[in-house]
Amino acid sequence: MKTCVKMLALMAIGLALLSTAGCDKLRARDHLNKGVQAFKSTHYEDAINHFQKAIELDPSLINARLYLATAYATQYVPGVPDPDNDKNGQNAIEQYKLVLQQQPDNVNSIKGIAYLYLQMKKFDDAKEYYRKAIAADPNDPEPYYSVAVIDWTATYQPRMEERAKLGLKPDQPLADKKVCHMLLEKNSDAIKDGIDMLDKALKIRPDYDDAMAYMNLLYRERADLQCDDPSARAEDLKTADEWVDKTMATKKAKAEKQPGVQGITLDSK
Repeated sequence: MKTCVKMLALMAIGLALLSTAGCDKLRARDHLNKGVQAFKSTHYEDAINHFQKAIELDPSLINARLYLATAYATQYVPGVPDPDNDKNGQNAIEQYKLVLQQQPDNVNSIKGIAYLYLQMKKFDDAKEYYRKAIAADPNDPEPYYSVAVIDWTATYQPRMEERAKLGLKPDQPLADKKVCHMLLEKNSDAIKDGIDMLDKALKIRPDYDDAMAYMNLLYRERADLQCDDPSARAEDLKTADEWVDKTMATKKAKAEKQPGVQGITLDSK
């Protein structure tokens, strides 16, 4: 008899716990929905509060954590040296990483982290996460493009600094062989990687005009570091110009496909 009473008591407790857990999940989804509405209305602080409450009630609610990360990321302003601004960026990254603990292949979180690191100019970290995004979804051209942008940024800035020291005009070759070979050793791997990444992006999306524009820029980087081969420099510059033409032609073709696009009409007068 006593055993039966104990079993009934345990069952009652179990049912009560299940009922409480079920109520918490319902309340969590209610806070998630309210947070989404606040987010859409750009009331980000209210949205953050609702998403945090949803996570407290149901830690397994991935969408709430994703929205929380996105709300923090939306409030982050690149290039503004402010502790609160920096905190928003770091909070967003932290929430995206917590999502990845539950879903390691969550591409939105991987790309979210990569984008924030890019905006923070933490290029090595950004490139690491863009490569993770490529591994998670090899058919998405945008992470390939983003890696190439980072590669170009890493090569362009030091090259222009050295050119400025030498007082060179834009169309003048980098005639100082010592400086040229120093930059070649430093930048050649990134230039090659960038061109390879853009080539992969364009195979997936042949009309990716932004990738074409950066292909032009990376060939100009390579051209300036053809230290001992003027003909190779000329060939790279020719290829760069061809990519400019391809970019403009692709942009024009896209514009013509847009509904409602009209040609230029001259007044009859």
